[in-house]
Amino acid sequence: MIETLPYLENSSFPDLSRRALETLQLNLGYLCNLSCLHCHVNAGPTRKELMSKETIDQVLTLAKKTGVKTLDLTGGAPEMNPHFQYLVQKATQLKIKVIDRCNLVILEASGYDYLAEFLAEHKVTVVASLPCYLAENVDKQRGNGVFEQSLAALTRLNAVGYGKKDSQLTLDLVFNPQGATLPPPQKTLEASYKTHLKHHYKIDFNHLYTITNMPIKRFGSTLISQGNFDEYMQLLVDSYNPETLAQVMCINTISVDWQGFVYDCDFNQMLGLPLANQPHKTHLNDLIDGHLAPTNIATRQHCYGCTAGQGSSCGGALS
Repeated sequence: MIETLPYLENSSFPDLSRRALETLQLNLGYLCNLSCLHCHVNAGPTRKELMSKETIDQVLTLAKKTGVKTLDLTGGAPEMNPHFQYLVQKATQLKIKVIDRCNLVILEASGYDYLAEFLAEHKVTVVASLPCYLAENVDKQRGNGVFEQSLAALTRLNAVGYGKKDSQLTLDLVFNPQGATLPPPQKTLEASYKTHLKHHYKIDFNHLYTITNMPIKRFGSTLISQGNFDEYMQLLVDSYNPETLAQVMCINTISVDWQGFVYDCDFNQMLGLPLANQPHKTHLNDLIDGHLAPTNIATRQHCYGCTAGQGSSCGGALS
């Protein structure tokens, strides 16, 4: 069911068209060991939705058929899917790049002590959430003790080679604003992160991505409860930067949910918006059978979140 929120009723957002498909972004399920305030998925420890091995095999079939270059794994905590290792192993055998969007804390959880070495062995790119380099801000957004556990996880990743100079193991961090504001300039904040984390904790990483909070699911509900949903939406619209439009991630990416249904992006997935001009949701099987996804992309007002200010995608700022 499509979420009932005011910006879904119509859209003034510019038309978008998809180019050649390069990336499949997979939501492996909503199960997570955290319940972060900014989460647009409503993930948490009690969620039961998990992608099955059958659906994972369908993903791999589609990836081989279309020549997809990258599998971008999200959740929840994607590592908590029982078929996570199977998927990574199969994808790397096909020479497909794998990105693991990791909350860091999972590396310190019971039963996941193998994870850092496993990711390194398969040269998985780790994109890790660290919404601030100060403990108070991280714990406020993600839960008590999360900052300390995140530092331990980063130290563990550094120990196996992640984020180190001349290493093939990439470790990128992600910043999310604490509230209803746009992120600061990415390059400036990256420099601050690197200086602080190296000086205080001897932690290295490659890049920092700044990502705008999307006004949907848990964060959208928070905005509504605080009475500033409309104000935030207006901020996104007023901050529209046309220079970012040609770089938004939906241009070369399709999002796949835990059941195998496909969407134009991860945010449309969370809102239940089918592919553009499709009356019903499209499944992986439809694409495997040769029914290509339409080139036009379904847009709504929330899309301004990707084009506000310096822009925002899963790869950080766009300009």
